[in-house]
Amino acid sequence: MPVPKPNTAITHTLSRKMLNPEQFIQLSEFITTNYGIKLPEHKKVMVEGRLQKRLKELQLESFAEYIDLVLGHEETEEVVHMINAVSTNKTDFFRESAHFDFMNEVLLPSLFAEKRAGDIKIWSSAASTGEEIYTIAMVMEEFMKKHKLTHRSYRILGTDISVDALHTAINGVYNIARLINMSQQLKKEYFLKSKDLNKPIVRVKPELRAKTAFGRLNLMDEEYKLEDTYDIIFCRNVLIYFDRENQDKVISRLVKKLKPGGYLFVGHSESLFRTATNLKLVKPTIYQKAL
Repeated sequence: MPVPKPNTAITHTLSRKMLNPEQFIQLSEFITTNYGIKLPEHKKVMVEGRLQKRLKELQLESFAEYIDLVLGHEETEEVVHMINAVSTNKTDFFRESAHFDFMNEVLLPSLFAEKRAGDIKIWSSAASTGEEIYTIAMVMEEFMKKHKLTHRSYRILGTDISVDALHTAINGVYNIARLINMSQQLKKEYFLKSKDLNKPIVRVKPELRAKTAFGRLNLMDEEYKLEDTYDIIFCRNVLIYFDRENQDKVISRLVKKLKPGGYLFVGHSESLFRTATNLKLVKPTIYQKAL
């Protein structure tokens, strides 16, 4: 029996939609240079899979066409889509809970003891889909209620490189399974269940969402164009995606936005031991700016 010949049209179409090693290097270098995100060789399959969806939506025939579209230009809408696609947005409510224990036991008692006017200002610089922001807000609310601090107020800013993640954060809508490790008291106090019993979703109450603001920010920007300086800055589990040189630059820029005596929280696998700043280590992954 004769062996059937391969369908050359199908083979050609499939080959054009593959990301070859040279193209992956082009994309990864562009992303690292402009957004700090490291994409080592083992990420090629992930990048290829996620960007194939973009090729389909744009009706492009090859990655060569896609690269021509995104490289060497100002930050276009498609570059934003690309960063959304390759960004990692893994987070949880009360992730790395030791940080929130420290807030309750050490940081907030000290901060609220200061006799000063104005809001306490907190910045989540890699806010992802918002779980960190709303965790911070719940910690603030619970502390203020416990100590009857009705005369004090706070504001939390959340920024991220991913527009898609920020949309989720702004809406504050989550699958109820995301709250599995949260106490019933917190669930009842700060979340609303869907009226549709077939939808297992909850939404952060508007009173809590009103204490937050969100905006897109690239941590690789030479300057963070934020009007405020902050009492507390969270930058957790994002530095691990940057090389050492870019880590140092990011930390230096963050510290400029931190008030003297303010605190910086980084992720459990991140360390600033080589970063030349006026920060002192208070506890592992918790730093304070010199007064």
